[in-house]
Amino acid sequence: MSLANGRHYLAIPGPSVVPDRVLAAMHRPAPNIYDGDIVEMTRTIFDDLREVARSSAHVALYISNGHGAWEAAIANMFSRGEKALVAATGHFGHGWADGARGMGVDVDLIDFGTSAPVDAGRIEHALAADRHQRIRAVLMTHVDTASTLRNDIAAVRTAMDAAGHPALLAVDAIASLGCEELRFDDWGIDVMVAASQKGLMVPPGLGFVWLSDKALAASGSSDLVTPYWDWKPRTSGTAFYQYFAGTAPTHHLYGLREALTMILREEGLDQVWRHHRALARAVWAAFDVWGRDGDIRLIVADPGARAHAVTAARIGAGGAARLRQWLEANAGVTLGIGLGMASPTDPAYGDFLRVAHMGHVNAHMTLGVLAAMEAGLQALGIPHATGALDAAAAAVAAAARA
Repeated sequence: MSLANGRHYLAIPGPSVVPDRVLAAMHRPAPNIYDGDIVEMTRTIFDDLREVARSSAHVALYISNGHGAWEAAIANMFSRGEKALVAATGHFGHGWADGARGMGVDVDLIDFGTSAPVDAGRIEHALAADRHQRIRAVLMTHVDTASTLRNDIAAVRTAMDAAGHPALLAVDAIASLGCEELRFDDWGIDVMVAASQKGLMVPPGLGFVWLSDKALAASGSSDLVTPYWDWKPRTSGTAFYQYFAGTAPTHHLYGLREALTMILREEGLDQVWRHHRALARAVWAAFDVWGRDGDIRLIVADPGARAHAVTAARIGAGGAARLRQWLEANAGVTLGIGLGMASPTDPAYGDFLRVAHMGHVNAHMTLGVLAAMEAGLQALGIPHATGALDAAAAAVAAAARA
């Protein structure tokens, strides 16, 4: 008998859960796009996008997903044949590198694997070896959504400064913005990309790029940029349509306005960071117990390098795929697939999954997912130790007391 009927829970790392308030804000007639409330509201959105990134930088908004934000950043930072240094810690680091190569950028890739974060010392060494300073920018993820590794952006900035290299620091914050502590100005970021469908709790469709004065000046010589992707009119346009290279994404803007209010004005950004840390620790606590008896483990062994938005795990002998299928059919829960851990044609592909705890998620939602997973492990006879739910509950209780 299936117990999946009812409100389905999508515990994947984007699209994340969209608050009812955001959906309600989007459910309205189309507005006048030439003047009036939508114009004034959008100005507040740009201000709050700076605030949520702890940034004083320029912001460009695109009608796109995260891949579009990648392309916007590449098009404005580089001319054809210029060099990028890419630090990859998973599938999406490689994806950004592939996007740059596809646009004619010469990519030097440092692959740090999927279980350890970026080693800033290797970045410093690579930049110091670039005596002619051909490297135009260093590209890296803050959180790689696939491996769920979290990288130390400030340490990489320090390494770049120690090397005395003028390269831009470009950061993919698609999985981290609105979930993880992130400080654009303090960490010395020059270009940062994000999207609407994860920590910002809005349906897919908006891509964002934050850019420093240095990045804006450097973009003046790019020969890859096209009218649509050019961030200059989007950051300094005199007419409303220039912010979007045409018609504004009106209903997404209404939703984003509501989401930013919830994050910044109601819960508060520091508390948002704290609650994501607490939910992540509850998930980790459950996996730590399950893994005491059986072939179950987290991909990132070091808690200090784990994302607070999403957790990747391995359950051997195809257990991850079987558990995902059981949860979908019997519990009304969808977990994320494993990405970049094994080829889809490799039998080991079924050993990996991801549990998202990003955005509009609270303790009972996360504990409910873990309880459903425990039921699935029991139903499928997958070896695991008992006590995981007690450990997760204790983590939540400790966070609430704090």
